[in-house]
Amino acid sequence: MAPYSSPALNVMVAAARKAGRPLIRDFNELENLQISMKGPADFVTSADKRTEKILIEELSRARPGYGFLGEEGGVLKGADASHRFIIDPIDGTTNFMHGIPHFAISIGLEREGQLVAGVVFNPVTDDLYTAEKGHGAYHNNKRLRVAARKELAPAVIATGLPFLGKDGHARAAAEMAEVMNVTAGIRRFGAASLDLAYVAAGRFDGFWERSLQAWDIAAGIVLVREAGGMVSDLNGGADMLGSGTVLASNEYLQPQILKLLKGIKG
Repeated sequence: MAPYSSPALNVMVAAARKAGRPLIRDFNELENLQISMKGPADFVTSADKRTEKILIEELSRARPGYGFLGEEGGVLKGADASHRFIIDPIDGTTNFMHGIPHFAISIGLEREGQLVAGVVFNPVTDDLYTAEKGHGAYHNNKRLRVAARKELAPAVIATGLPFLGKDGHARAAAEMAEVMNVTAGIRRFGAASLDLAYVAAGRFDGFWERSLQAWDIAAGIVLVREAGGMVSDLNGGADMLGSGTVLASNEYLQPQILKLLKGIKG
């Protein structure tokens, strides 16, 4: 039986797929641009902007009046103050620019301030992750569950790292050292939306990161919750979008990882 999908979620999936088609062409074109130093960065900026424009056009057509929070366009208030789409046109731009096929279009839907639906779509691999509050999380229509490991020793935990010019290098290194000491491994794949989708799918046992924006994680938060996982900020609270910090895991590992990270001064 196909998973339940509300009209709103159908609209989000259709918008992601439409915006994804030109991105596949862009991605293939990028391989030819690698020879020029200036080429890829400019190319990615225009791809980012065009993707967001398509998303806003498609979503607005189907849901006129809904507001937007987007990476490129910032806050766009809508006539319907109770609904807002939170969108990242290309999460994982560095991967995209380097020809690494690990990036995604991310669309979250907020209703009355609560995240109620999420879509994370990698157009190059055709991986579609969807979730709706109360209706479960899916990867290409297959139901997702977070991993069931209760101990950190066999766990694989994902993270994100600050890049050149961003604060927090020392803290990130200290956190990684602590987590490396007690787990089977750390992964840094470079796209927070897909990291959260992988937690929802049980591929990663957990994921933490700091200095994130709301559009990086809004859709992924719904995926993890609907796959039976836990999501908090790094204080253990629920202000992921406001604080820009996130920890996602299962009910057993969440408190263990939180305690570990809280013990690090940075």
